[in-house]
Amino acid sequence: MQIKLENKRRKTINVQVGNIFIGSDYPIRIQTMANTSTNDIDGSVDQARRCIEAGAELLRFTTQGLREVESLKEIHAQVLTAVPLVADVHFNSEVADAAAQVVEAVRVNPGNYSKDASKLEARFVHLLDICRAHATAIRIGVNHGSLSERMMDQYGDTPRGMVESVMEFLRIAVEHDFMDIVISVKASNTRVMVETVRLLVKTMKHEHMAFPLHLGVTEAGEGEDGRIKSAVGIGALLADGIGDTIRVSLSEAPENEIPVARDLVDYFADDESIRYDGSVVAEVLDNIGGNAEVRYTSYESDWELFCLQAAAECGRLLWDYKATELTLVNPNFSENKLNFLSKDILQAARVRIYKTEYISCPGCGRTMFDLQKTVAEVKKATAHLTGLKIAVMGCIVNGPGEMADADYGYVGAGRDRISLYRGKECVLKNIPQEEAVSQLLALIEAAKNGK
Repeated sequence: MQIKLENKRRKTINVQVGNIFIGSDYPIRIQTMANTSTNDIDGSVDQARRCIEAGAELLRFTTQGLREVESLKEIHAQVLTAVPLVADVHFNSEVADAAAQVVEAVRVNPGNYSKDASKLEARFVHLLDICRAHATAIRIGVNHGSLSERMMDQYGDTPRGMVESVMEFLRIAVEHDFMDIVISVKASNTRVMVETVRLLVKTMKHEHMAFPLHLGVTEAGEGEDGRIKSAVGIGALLADGIGDTIRVSLSEAPENEIPVARDLVDYFADDESIRYDGSVVAEVLDNIGGNAEVRYTSYESDWELFCLQAAAECGRLLWDYKATELTLVNPNFSENKLNFLSKDILQAARVRIYKTEYISCPGCGRTMFDLQKTVAEVKKATAHLTGLKIAVMGCIVNGPGEMADADYGYVGAGRDRISLYRGKECVLKNIPQEEAVSQLLALIEAAKNGK
């Protein structure tokens, strides 16, 4: 059976963020997040300009405290006419209140915002009033690993818990007639991410809401693996017609994320799906074993584009048709190379695990070590292992939560200090970074020997 997608765009309201609009009447917007310290104003402005030159349409900065708000005000003054800025706030609602007065949008995480349900509405309405007065948009951003204790107790670490975390805030916003909201629900597990977004869309529709959505696979990693993983998750939803702004989260310089996101958006740009012009064929076949098999045929000669397009197309087919096999056909590349890519896509879609999987964040101003260098070191030291999931996280804000299903975690604990996790348990705390990789290997070896 040949598959042709009719990815008609989901209809949403339009939200103004500075000098752009996000919503179904406008192009899918591309954004990224700076990984500089927000208090390094010159470095942040330089990086912002590189991201803007690469094509970023929104730019986010971590905003831990009031000092960062003041720094963001200066950064904003220097890049104001280029793109809207988004303050990324965790834990402290007073910081969100202050940031909302100096930038075009504020991202808040319900999991960090209030542990007390009785106080939540008043605190959130106060932010809504500030945003209304300053024409500031809000991004409600829920991550799989950072649900509030209250939501965890009621729903567990599930897509339903993530959706209810969002809906609790949306109901308050709608009741108070505040509609300038964009939503994200992210996970490093592509299946969880796609299932959660689909459930959120269904739930909003049931409650007559149509807020625009920001898509991304969080902690996707770096290199080809990170690109494939992002394409599998984001592509599955773009193929559904879902998504109004995207970020490809890579453990690389943020400007490297932009062309990958642009390629994905361009691939799904046409509502009538002209992708299948005879040069690309996506098929679902029944094999002898009774399972469905996906076959994807393309004549794309650029390897990176082919990887993105195949991953974006096949992830959805693997899930929706419960396929367990994937065959890629392209005469421009060797059969061996195509076989490795098919395995990588199957792993990114969590259909089969062939090799060690790395979950690594893209880094931000909270990261206090060289993330790219560290990811490379961890990969080099552990690449011979199979069937493990190893996380490298820049800080504790999302680290322990987002790596919840990892076997081992390497998490920044301070300036050149690392904490190591086995599952969800912190087993070594605040050790020197120069010892961390060898200690991680020792932990893995001890587990293999039953210790």
